[in-house]
Order: sequence, then C-alpha cells, then structure tokens
Amino acid sequence: MLQWTVKHFGDATLRLAARRKDYTMPQITREDVRVPADVMPETVETYLDNYMAATRGTGRLMLFACDQKIEHLNKDFHGEGIDPADGDPEHLFQIGDQGTIGVLAGQRGLIAQYARDYPNINYLVKMNSKTNLVKTAQQDPYSPQLYDLEAVLAMREAGVNIVGLGYTIYLGSEYEANMLAEAGELIAEAHAEGLLVVLWIYPRGEAVTDEKAADLIAGAAGVALCLGADFVKVNPPAAADGKSSAELLAVASRAAGRTGLVCAGGSKADAREFLSSLYDQIHVGGAVGNATGRNIHMRSLDEAVRLTQAISAITLGDYDVEEAMDVFEGKEHYTL
Repeated sequence: MLQWTVKHFGDATLRLAARRKDYTMPQITREDVRVPADVMPETVETYLDNYMAATRGTGRLMLFACDQKIEHLNKDFHGEGIDPADGDPEHLFQIGDQGTIGVLAGQRGLIAQYARDYPNINYLVKMNSKTNLVKTAQQDPYSPQLYDLEAVLAMREAGVNIVGLGYTIYLGSEYEANMLAEAGELIAEAHAEGLLVVLWIYPRGEAVTDEKAADLIAGAAGVALCLGADFVKVNPPAAADGKSSAELLAVASRAAGRTGLVCAGGSKADAREFLSSLYDQIHVGGAVGNATGRNIHMRSLDEAVRLTQAISAITLGDYDVEEAMDVFEGKEHYTL
C-alpha cells in the first residue's frame, strides 16, 4: 500500500511514494547538481531545469530509447512476439505520455511529428543514426550527425520540451576519430545552451574482438567522461573470471567519474529477469539508471506503461525487485 507525499524542488513539484517503512525515494536539490564548467553562466538555470526534469529530481536517469526505427528498421516493431500496437509509431509517444519515464529519446524528425500532441514528455534528440543493413563484417560502423544543433534549438524555441541530446560512438571503428570529434564539439555547444548530453558508446569494428569485454566497457565510460557527457549508455559487460556482469560493471561506473553510467536494456525479455538485472546494475554495478527501448515498446500499451512504472520504481524510487514486480503486475501503482 502506498501513501503519497509532496516535496518541492524550486519551481518543480514531485510526487513521491512513501512506504510504511518510512521510506522516501532518493531526491536531490538543484544545489546538489554539479554543473559542468562549459555551461555558460547565463544558461546555468536552464541546465539545472533540464537536469532536474530528466532525472525527475533524483539524479538518476530513466531513458526510454525510441531511436530504433532507423537503427534496426521495422524488425523491432512488427513480427513474432511483438504486440501489434507497436507497428504504429504513436505507440512510443503514448507510452511516454502515460508511463513513468525521465526522457524519451528519438531522432529529431520523429519527435517533430508527434511532439505537439504530447507536449508534457521530456525529449532527448538523437543527433546521429545509421541502419543495421551494412554489417560490421562488411564495413566498420560510422554514424554521422544528421542535423546541426540549430535545427534542434529551433524546435525548442517553438515550444518542444527538449532537455538534451544523444549521440552514438563506435569505439574501435576506423571512423572512431570522426565520431569522437563530432561528439566533443556537440557536447560543448549543447552545454553552452543549457542542454544535457547522453552518449551511446559501443566498442564495435574490425579492431574489436569482444564488444562486451569489461575493460572495453570501462574504457567507453572513461571516453564519455573525457568528452564531457552528462550520461553514457553502455552495454552491460559479459560475466567473466568468476565475476558477474554487475560486479564488472562497477569498474566502468568508477571509470565514468562524474558522468552517470546507464545500461542498455536490450531486446524484449522476461520482466522479472530484466528488473533483477537492472536492480543489480544499480546496487552492485553503480549505474545511475537505465536506457530501455525494445523491452518496453514491444508490449501492449497497458503492459508497456506498467513496465515503465516498474523500471522507474527501481531506478528512481529504490524499490526492490519484488516491490517492482508488484507494480508491473498491477498490484501497486508507481508514478511521480
């Protein structure tokens, strides 16, 4: 049984769940946020607004990843095991609107087509993308920037609730230097405008023999820090040498320093298994959230909304797995 209390962060009001065991969800104030030095004095308040909105006042990130329509084409939205509702792109925005998330991440055009109908979602614009038609065995991956920052700022000026940007880097690709340079410049420009930046960093290319090797995942986290990212999305490392994935992830979390590390959610999986992994990534691996897409949107709207609530209960509310499963199964309700 949940009781609700209300706490305030400056202009923002957050609805927080309080448990009978005198539990309250993690929370931060604006004064707790470490503002990067490349955020201009005149945009510090904008940056703080965006940070508090994206993390829902917790310092943790629940990112709903909706960039797969380019990255994976239509195979993630139609086929066996995928709810028919997922064939309609508006399904993503219905989930984002009715569910409990921090940000919805997608390409500029996708967001532009639906944002006026869903003005209350916090949007993170994915600045680069590529399809998966050309395999790594054929050519090292390169994901070029699709549009400049001015196009995104124009949408923000038009009233779209854009709080940040996203960019993918493939470490180990022969085009690595191009992506590093683009990302570095983009982060500097975005911070100057008060926007957050989340980097997707995956070791991938002919030079990479194991994309999920723990040392490479930690290396990716350190690269994100050096580029100045606010958060970095990585794949969880493979278990090795008698250590679990979450235990090895802790090395990457330390390497990330003040850049918050979140893990990719992967494809559709059993809810309990996924929530258990997420709990360990946060409480053992030191992650500060999650970046989940397919595992949410491949489900019916009702089930997807309940899964966002269960994920956020763990990520933002510090629920344990059993408590989060109660949320997923509809026995409890979690929102902010």
